[in-house]
Amino acid sequence: MDCLELAPIRRAAGTVKLPGSKSISNRILLLAALAEGETRILDLLDSDDTRHMLAALRQLGIACEHDGPALRVRGAGGAFKVKSAELFLGNAGTAFRPLTAVLALCGGDYRLSGAARMHERPIGDLVDALRGLGANIDYVGAPGFPPLRIHAAAVSPADKVSVRGDVSSQFLTALLMALPLADAEITIAVEGDLISKPYVEITLNTMRRFGIEVGRKGWAEFTIPAGARYRSPGEIHIEGDASSASYFLAAGAISALSGGGPVRVEGVGRGSIQGDIRFAEALERMGAGIVMGENWIEAGAGAATGKLRAIDADFNHIPDAAMTVAVAALFADGTSVLRNIGSWRVKETDRIAAMATELRKLGATVEAGADFLRVTPPASGLVSGVAIDTYDDHRMAMCFSLAALGGVAVRINDPQCVNKTFPGYFDALARISD
Repeated sequence: MDCLELAPIRRAAGTVKLPGSKSISNRILLLAALAEGETRILDLLDSDDTRHMLAALRQLGIACEHDGPALRVRGAGGAFKVKSAELFLGNAGTAFRPLTAVLALCGGDYRLSGAARMHERPIGDLVDALRGLGANIDYVGAPGFPPLRIHAAAVSPADKVSVRGDVSSQFLTALLMALPLADAEITIAVEGDLISKPYVEITLNTMRRFGIEVGRKGWAEFTIPAGARYRSPGEIHIEGDASSASYFLAAGAISALSGGGPVRVEGVGRGSIQGDIRFAEALERMGAGIVMGENWIEAGAGAATGKLRAIDADFNHIPDAAMTVAVAALFADGTSVLRNIGSWRVKETDRIAAMATELRKLGATVEAGADFLRVTPPASGLVSGVAIDTYDDHRMAMCFSLAALGGVAVRINDPQCVNKTFPGYFDALARISD
């Protein structure tokens, strides 16, 4: 296995230009492919997940051509014209779930598969909802999980379809993005407490930019209007990735404890449509100094001195960025508790188990529950020379790189896993570190 040796980082300071948001990039790619007209996309993320989406769209007959710094996508103006395809989507949930719903309404025969971990990530609740509309979907392997075989079927628009919201918000996102193809008014009823609500807001925002305004009753019901059609906005910019911003903001906050910082990220700020910018609020609660502009955020010295403040909070709204909080808790003055993070169990790996294992290697005392993590930092400093396993999970690699700010050497196993969302992450970290 490849590994990366990170030397102790004495201080972090500087500015990082963020890559485009993965969540926004894959949503924009799919909506541009379904829309009437041509869309010119700027600042699209170039990563494993977006490459899987682009490859799938090209197999489905969509012309996607580079035009200088932009990508031009000529939309199908509705359902895809290609009616038979075998698509491999890696471990990209933002591609697999929405494409499952869209292809179920395209009247063709498709096989969708992915990496081994993708085949362990549940999709049964989405399949059940689509079957309720008349879709014909078979499980190729274990029931409730990919791979899937989608058969041509006459999907009959219903007045209402239900989907669980307490496993993954991507099931709701997939239905929202696909159901305009049904050409009828349909209400989606959410069963249970919807998790990761900010990601649904991203979906609604991007649909709005392509001409579809979704009606809603809070977080319980969402209505696709009759006659809804995606129409290209012409040109669209992808904002920077707020989840990726969390690592650099945490670096600025941690470094400031010993006189370093600040660190500024550019590409995301007050004007962001991403919920993960609320990670900055968590850092403020931990005593960091946060300054925010329309398109940038800076973290540096604040009320905390010597150590960050321990935090006890519900992180249901920012599950991805909450992983960075768990590592920042190594630098806190007591025990931190991350609550309502059960969705970590069905991500790229079982993140609750993985985080607990790797934090303990660094000397932390960790209690892991079904939907919480309790982290107590080591009393005598972090253990040096630890080899961090990353579980083919990009966020594990990026989070644990921050341990080097504790004055210890860290080995990151399989560092290339960051290619899923941020291929240049370690170079960017090196540029702000000394």
